[in-house]
Amino acid sequence: MGDRLPAAPPQEVTELLHDKRFQRAVAEAADEQGRPEEEVWEEVKGYLHEMAAAHDDRASQGWARLGEWFLRAYDVLVDEDDMQALKRLDRSHSLALAFSHRSYLDGMVIPNVLMARRFSPTYTFGGANLNLPVIGSFASRTGLIFIRRATQEIPVYRLALRSYIRQMVTNKRNLAWSIEGGRTRTGKLRPPVHGILKYLTDAVERHDEDDEAPDVQVVPVSVVYDQLHEVSLMTQEARGASKTPEDWRWLVRFARLQRNRLGRAYLTVGEPFSLRERMEALAAEGVTGHQAVERVALDISHRLNRATPVTVTAIVSLALLGADRALTVDEVLETVEPLAAYIDARQWPVAGAADLRDRSTIRRALAELARSGVLTAYDGGTEPVWKIGDDQHLVAAFYRNTVIHILVERAIGELALLTVSELEPDAELPPGGALQVGWEEAKRMRDLLKFEFFFPGRAGFEDDLRTELRLLVGEGVTDLTPGRARELLVSARPHLSHLVLRPFLDAYLVVADRLADHGDSAVEEDALLADALAVGRQWALQRRVASAESISLELFRTAIALARHKGLLEAGDGVGTAREAFAAELRDSVRRVNIVGEIAGEPVQVVVPEPESQPESPSQESR
Repeated sequence: MGDRLPAAPPQEVTELLHDKRFQRAVAEAADEQGRPEEEVWEEVKGYLHEMAAAHDDRASQGWARLGEWFLRAYDVLVDEDDMQALKRLDRSHSLALAFSHRSYLDGMVIPNVLMARRFSPTYTFGGANLNLPVIGSFASRTGLIFIRRATQEIPVYRLALRSYIRQMVTNKRNLAWSIEGGRTRTGKLRPPVHGILKYLTDAVERHDEDDEAPDVQVVPVSVVYDQLHEVSLMTQEARGASKTPEDWRWLVRFARLQRNRLGRAYLTVGEPFSLRERMEALAAEGVTGHQAVERVALDISHRLNRATPVTVTAIVSLALLGADRALTVDEVLETVEPLAAYIDARQWPVAGAADLRDRSTIRRALAELARSGVLTAYDGGTEPVWKIGDDQHLVAAFYRNTVIHILVERAIGELALLTVSELEPDAELPPGGALQVGWEEAKRMRDLLKFEFFFPGRAGFEDDLRTELRLLVGEGVTDLTPGRARELLVSARPHLSHLVLRPFLDAYLVVADRLADHGDSAVEEDALLADALAVGRQWALQRRVASAESISLELFRTAIALARHKGLLEAGDGVGTAREAFAAELRDSVRRVNIVGEIAGEPVQVVVPEPESQPESPSQESR
């Protein structure tokens, strides 16, 4: 139980305790668990008081000032036109603000931005691990709702939370929560967590004809930063370090870090939608229950990605990670130029309306990254050069990954063209010809990376890929020969597969290689993670992976999730052969992204790993 019991329960708690439907639900829970009803009532009351929040004007103003102090490392940029449109929606609707979660600071950026523009009070869900003594009690009077994460074994807690959220929606409160559940450790969106969303959908669905269910407008909200002080700690965890517990000492250290300026924070708003109307539309399609919640969650994630702007930090990190050597300003600009043209063609928003082709803008980003230690600079020669600092590849990758979602389909399109270019002249083709071979390759890569990135459904993915192919090869290409595909790929700009996909495929290959080493035997996941981390470090030293950023527990966990989905973790006859095939598939994918790197003019010095049973040769460089 929490350690705070407000003297006067907030409105929602009082209303729930007198609500007939809630009283029946508590009685049913007691009956199902075979417990005295009075005992269950005491438990549920404790949980309600633990999570209950209110909005006290003086406390909220003090919290806003505290938030400004924590945010002193940043200037917060907001699109005021978006805010005005959202303000009009706020006047007539309850808002459910689903935000991306890259930093603990998100919980201060969003309330401060809304409060400064006189939005209706917003109640924000936060992890109970942040409910620190004294400050937790104060924060709960500013609309912060502390909730527990692991509640599968506490059915009464889930009943209390579901009922509390329903009452908040009934009272037309604005609610905010992270659709990812916790902070991303990689910079890109994590898979959505369905808990809060499930309770929101329960609240807005009609349960009988006389039930006037309330509604909320779901509003995707993206918050992205030029840089973050906490990224270095997260990347240490990705290398195997223990997570620092959130206590008073942690909070003091976190606050002190914010003394150093780190640029800007950007808050952008995605396209809102009615949750009730969306659920009704899905029900009309025959999609209900968990599947409907999953569809809504994925839609929110897509809208968050579309709303997230491209930062200069992300583009500079992309250029330097791809080169993995020191570059001059002119070389960085040369790499960024085709990326900037592509971003313009796709009409992706750029944070702060920055000019990605501007020399002073790029130089300033390089200087800021060097000042924070992500890059190292050397100016003892004819001109300054910058490179990724030692042990900073995961930090740079975090910043790059804030923009990676806009580049993935383009990178897959390049591999589709490459696959066509590698066809033998006498190869037997499917009914759709060589172009169909390219489509099938794109779909294969989509399935291989579906646990890493948010792809639209198959029809939407094909539409997006057609857009990418038009940008790659121009209009009217309905048939391809291998030679023509090669010409188009060589002449295309920019080339992205090696910049975008190789770190993930390298990480997957480490896991697949260690998995194949187990033959038909069962594999314990924690042991596989430890083995992948150890062998991955060896491969990084041997240059058998392109970059140290691939040696990450976060990427390894996703690879294991894919292997689990493919049924490769359990023991069984023939599973060893399937594991070998999985490793071979990844080995070939790595080979092909390396080819794109060579086409792009990057000399690839990576040894493509072969199965351990085969003798290694210094000549096994990718071609």
